[in-house]
Amino acid sequence: MVDHVEPGDGREIATRLASRLEEPLGVFAAPGRVNLIGEHTDYNAGLCLPIALPHATYTAVARRADDRITVASAQQDDRFEAALGEVSPGAVDGWAAYVAGVAWALREAGHELPGMDLVVDGRVPLGSGLSSSAALLCSAALAMCAAAGVDPDRRELVTATMRAESEVAGAPTGGLDQTAALLGEAGQALLIDFRDHTTRSVPWRPADAGLELLVVDTRASHAHSDGGYGSRREECETAARRLGVASLREADHDDLGRLDDGVLRRRVRHVVTEVARVSATVDALAGDDWRRVGELFTASHASMRDDFEISCAELDVVVETALGHGALGARMTGGGFGGSAIALVPTDRTEDVAGRVADAFADRGWGAPGLLPAPASPGARRVG
Repeated sequence: MVDHVEPGDGREIATRLASRLEEPLGVFAAPGRVNLIGEHTDYNAGLCLPIALPHATYTAVARRADDRITVASAQQDDRFEAALGEVSPGAVDGWAAYVAGVAWALREAGHELPGMDLVVDGRVPLGSGLSSSAALLCSAALAMCAAAGVDPDRRELVTATMRAESEVAGAPTGGLDQTAALLGEAGQALLIDFRDHTTRSVPWRPADAGLELLVVDTRASHAHSDGGYGSRREECETAARRLGVASLREADHDDLGRLDDGVLRRRVRHVVTEVARVSATVDALAGDDWRRVGELFTASHASMRDDFEISCAELDVVVETALGHGALGARMTGGGFGGSAIALVPTDRTEDVAGRVADAFADRGWGAPGLLPAPASPGARRVG
């Protein structure tokens, strides 16, 4: 059986959160994301193509008369409290480090923040590879800016939330997740070029072609701070140094022969071919060539499985099962080592594919996967 994971009623969530604060200033939402293609290319100055999800994290905020920050959660019993000046790298741990870290990063960027109370409600499944952390960071950033009475450029907030995640929460990030959460648009994918940090909207409407994007949360373990993500990043940086390039965006197929380390060669091959696959996907979408899009998804998964070595048995089973029952293409999405996979499926085959994946998990004694609706949705915004 597949567990359908719905995003919840945003208005009801906002009303409930606001009721937990005296004189709330507002409630702000930031979405999770699905990366359609372009994995582990952001920190290599490459291309990525994410969409924002309808599933979001919500943050309500109220000002305080003192200089303290408090953070509470609808999902946790504990409550964080500290003076704003006490928040710094190494001083906060656990989930509250993501929220408190945003306050530190905004202050580092020159913004004066008042004391504030924040309450959060996360509706992006944790550990799913759908960027629950960026949703938390970005909703908190909008809430804090509202409390401070400032409206910084969204790209400035990308930088601040990246610093919060990397330097205070201790989880490495390349910026894809924050960019998608802050700049996503309904009905659009976001082409991000991390060489110059430019973005461009790309229409993403599979329903017009009788297709649906299935997002399957395997519920296998996934965490950026456990070392796997960081080690891949270090390998890419090592390879770039050995090739004498600023980033692997500057590498090409001819450079593979210059590396005598087989592991580094595979890592570079993934990045080089993945960047090319993002460009090819954008071209295929412009020509409504959905079959080609599916082929590129599947090739991307093979590259992540074999060259970047970030897949796992659960992700491979989702991909293989979906492809075996009518999907045009399928791939893991996110940082890897667990999390979620996506499949591009004819709408009339959706339930069958979902059921087949659930059966495949049950046959192996695994828990039921989660299935998320995934229309391209708006980015971070005020909701109450």
